[in-house]
This record gives sequence, C-alpha cells and structure tokens, in this order.
Amino acid sequence: MTVNGHRRGITYWPETERPRERLLAKGPQALTEAQLLAILLRTGRRDSSAVQVAMELLHRVGGVGGLAKCGIEELCHIPGVGPAKAAQLKAAIELGRRTLAEPLSTGTRITCSQDLFKHFHPTLRDLKHEVFKVVLLDAKHTILKEATVSEGSLTLSIVHPREVFALAVRESAASVIVLHNHPSGDPTPSPEDRQLTDRLVAAGRVLGIRVLDHLVMGDGKYVSFADQGWLTGQGND
Repeated sequence: MTVNGHRRGITYWPETERPRERLLAKGPQALTEAQLLAILLRTGRRDSSAVQVAMELLHRVGGVGGLAKCGIEELCHIPGVGPAKAAQLKAAIELGRRTLAEPLSTGTRITCSQDLFKHFHPTLRDLKHEVFKVVLLDAKHTILKEATVSEGSLTLSIVHPREVFALAVRESAASVIVLHNHPSGDPTPSPEDRQLTDRLVAAGRVLGIRVLDHLVMGDGKYVSFADQGWLTGQGND
C-alpha cells in the first residue's frame, strides 16, 4: 500500500488483506505464493512490505521451485532476507519435504517402484549433487534398512559395489534396490548408470544377493531399470 507517495508496511493494510489474517479467515489455499512467503518472512525492509520482498525473492529465484534449490548464502544476498529469515525459509521447505515423503520404515513391503519414488522424491528432487542410496530387503521384500552409500558432485556419484554389498551382508539382506537422483531433473540413465548397474548385478550374483531394481530420479519423474526390463537375469517378483 502507498500513502502520500510512500510505501507502508503490512500493519497499515486493511486486516482482510494482511496475509496472516487472510490465512486465518480463509485458509492457506486463499493466499498467493508471495503472501504465504511473507508470513514466513514476517517483516519486510525499509519502504518495502514483507509481501513485496517475497514477490521480489520469488522473481529472482524463479518461483517456489527455485526457492527450494537456493542455499542459505544465496538467499542472504536478496535485500530484506538475512541469515535468520533464510534459516526460517529453509526450515519450512525441509518440513514440507518431510511431510510429502511417504513413510518407508522397517517392515514395509515394497510392491512396486512407485513406492520408492513417493518416499525419496521429495527429499532428492532439489539437491544439486547426486546421492546414491540402497534399500536392503529380506526374502519377502520387506525393508530391513535404507542407507546413503555416497554423495557426489553435480554430475558424478562414485559408487563401488563393495560399499553396497558390505551393508547388505552385514544386515543379512536377501536383495537390494539401489537409487540415485539426477540434479539436472532428467532421469534418463547415463551410460555410467548402466555400467554401474551391470557391475552391481554381477556382484550380487556372486554373493547370492539379488539387485531388484535401480531407480534414477529426476524432477517429478523417474526411470526404473526393472520396469524397463534392463536387469538381465533379475526377476521382479
């Protein structure tokens, strides 16, 4: 709101237009992304309300999706967003990710690749580096344990079969499912992904531990080696 040529803060707005009051009266679905963000920011900066700062922030990072990918330092470079506000934003985003991730606890039976995608996608989709994980299963395909095997650079995650199967042997797993993310958002397996999968399958045969699937996750989509029939000699039961 502008009065006599000067911008006024949210406290000068009509109560029905203030983000917090509007949320309480009509629910969060009635607010724009900038208004929701303004509630987290709480205050703006000189001559700019929290909503105006939120609109500028969203414009500069490319929307809510871009906000999720920003680091603390990058957020702090935006006028009106210091370390405290940046920490609040990142905490809210992380809570949202954890809320979206479906429970995948010990004893859960894996019935299809979609089960794993629903659980891991919210936490992996916005990472700027590759993370390689393994899910250890018993003979009935119920989860014994999940673990991160390695974390790589923007384009490469170095994984050795011994790191995967050392965990599997330790937990007496009958089979494993491996997965990793592509920071580019495109889940198309690379030649390196295919080579690694072949090495894992071969090592698993020697140890008597089956590799049931390898999932490559992108932004909102994934590729399952098992679903595509790319795991030579591996059953999907």
